[in-house]
Amino acid sequence: MSISAKDIRNVAIIGHSGEGKTTLFEAMLFNSGVIERMGKVENGTTVSDFDEQEIARKMSVSLSVASITWKDVKVNLIDVPGFYDFEGEVSEALRACGAAVVVTGANGTVTVGAEKALELCLRAKKPVIIFINGMDKENADYPATIAAFREKYKTLLAPIQIPIMDGKKMTGNANALTGKAYHFTNTGPEEIAVPEEYRRDYEEMQLALTETAAENDDVLLEKYFEQGFLSREDMIHGIRKGIFNINVIPVMAGSALQNKGVINLMNEIVKYLPEAAERAEQPATDLVKNTVVGVPCDPDGPFAAQVFKTAVDPFVGKMNYLRVVRGVLKPGMSVLNPNTGTTERISAVYLIRGKKLEPLPELGAGDIGAVSKLANTGTGDTLCDESAPVMFDPIPFHKPVLFMAVYASVRGTEDKVFGGLNRLAEEDRSFTISKNPDTGETLVGGQGEVHLDVIQKKLKAKFGADAEFRTPAVAYRETIRGKSDVEGKHKKQTGGHGQYGHCKIRFEPCEKDFEFVEEVVGGTVPKQYIPAVEKGLMECLPHGVLAGYPVIHVRATLYDGSFHPVDSSEAAFKAAAEIAFKEGIRQASPVLLEPLSHLKIAVPEQYVGDIMGDLNKRRGRIIGMDTQDNMQVITAEAPQAELLTYATSLRSMTQGRGKFTESFARYEQAPDNVLQNILNAAK
Repeated sequence: MSISAKDIRNVAIIGHSGEGKTTLFEAMLFNSGVIERMGKVENGTTVSDFDEQEIARKMSVSLSVASITWKDVKVNLIDVPGFYDFEGEVSEALRACGAAVVVTGANGTVTVGAEKALELCLRAKKPVIIFINGMDKENADYPATIAAFREKYKTLLAPIQIPIMDGKKMTGNANALTGKAYHFTNTGPEEIAVPEEYRRDYEEMQLALTETAAENDDVLLEKYFEQGFLSREDMIHGIRKGIFNINVIPVMAGSALQNKGVINLMNEIVKYLPEAAERAEQPATDLVKNTVVGVPCDPDGPFAAQVFKTAVDPFVGKMNYLRVVRGVLKPGMSVLNPNTGTTERISAVYLIRGKKLEPLPELGAGDIGAVSKLANTGTGDTLCDESAPVMFDPIPFHKPVLFMAVYASVRGTEDKVFGGLNRLAEEDRSFTISKNPDTGETLVGGQGEVHLDVIQKKLKAKFGADAEFRTPAVAYRETIRGKSDVEGKHKKQTGGHGQYGHCKIRFEPCEKDFEFVEEVVGGTVPKQYIPAVEKGLMECLPHGVLAGYPVIHVRATLYDGSFHPVDSSEAAFKAAAEIAFKEGIRQASPVLLEPLSHLKIAVPEQYVGDIMGDLNKRRGRIIGMDTQDNMQVITAEAPQAELLTYATSLRSMTQGRGKFTESFARYEQAPDNVLQNILNAAK
């Protein structure tokens, strides 16, 4: 039988890179008996960092799942990368989890990663616990860290533990909710009396938690006013309700590396974080009625699940991680994928523990597991009962902000390179492959330099394909600012028939990309040769006379010419048009056009001056500024050539807090120095 949804917790472990999320994950696996000894990130021996890139870089690059059992409750833990470039993994984890633990260091500040993680959880309405890690470090400052979080999150913050310190080392804690204190030993926490020197802080924390509990339940509030106190059960009920409604963020502390305070955290996860059965109904489209419905966590309903992660392995094949929203999934079932309109057969269902998979007889509502060998199913797709088709909303991913042109390092291996990249794009939806129609280059798009570097190395490791990533070409254009009147004559005498074509053409600027006008009078250019003149001009357009870029916004008017009754032909008139084009464009004041991008840059107010100064250096123009969600949104335009690595610069200038969107605005004449640089580079 599958586990009841009330006995399941789905918890994402998120936060800033390097704060100890993977180590905490490892400690939880150890405490629950899943592993016999804790692995280390620096040794590449952890359960969740098993990919070659993760071991080499000593950091997570993909989310990892492992299930543990604690106090008769199944906890599906999701270890999420903290580095900025892997925000797509955070989006996937937040769709799968019912709550989160935000891990942060005891360094007296709110790190960027912790701030972003909390904001994502609050926006996604995910209950959250803050775990202040690294309490064993010499520079650990618990009070200053609490103060920094309280300043930012005001009344939401509810510390429930006081660390018991021996000098700079944390040796235990006092829990103001349970009324118990513990001393850490090698065999686990040992209950002790609250030390006298912590008694005052402990009582103040209890009072604050009592008030917080009362504020989250009208019945408790009335009881508190009448009695002046709440029982421990009432306090726990009120705090749990506050966590569930995201009005309360409890704070705990410990050391994941020393496995101190982790058992207390596991107890609180089971006690306070919502059961899978309590999760709000997930919105979906009922495909029969074409209406939006809420899908409850109901084990007896028709099956419905959503794939939140896809892992691609050239040997094992494709593995889809999913969360069952409704019903039960069993091997042998046929299920509908409404996203692709195909039916998939489930060959096996697995419990996930890092890279290890254990077959399961079934997976019930609220639970997380994996299925393999689904040909037409990817991240974000719905799998459901054919008799009750529903489709869940897609998982939102950030659009790529950094693009590189990709080339096969070895000629003849293009199919291998692009085939591998397409497989990796199935695995990572925040990474894209596209063809730039203007330059003809294939572009890979990602969230930053590290992201694309990981993709490049995964391509080599998984598919044996070497790819070279280069700065992409800019799609410049050429046009004319003046007018010209020229003639093109193609005359060749050979043995037998010669070649003769002669046309007079006016060139001038126009709004359209290209316009051909015919004003020939008296048949000086016979009708049958006029299309050849147009064709000759059209074939010249992709190669301008300045730097070889495509020519736009030109009108060519054919008004006169001459022909030979024997030697004239379509080929001769086409050649004459090409001669006229080159000379006509040269005489009509040709200029280089550069593509301008429209930018929306969202940054905290303290960075606005730096951003504006940087935009000026990039030849940008500020159009306006607005305030949105406590961020300053700068609207600007800048040449595309100046923005090729803007994602990296913006991240550096704003410590990872800034974000931007870019779209094509228009073409504008490039300054002379830009043209000169391009001509020099071409030489």
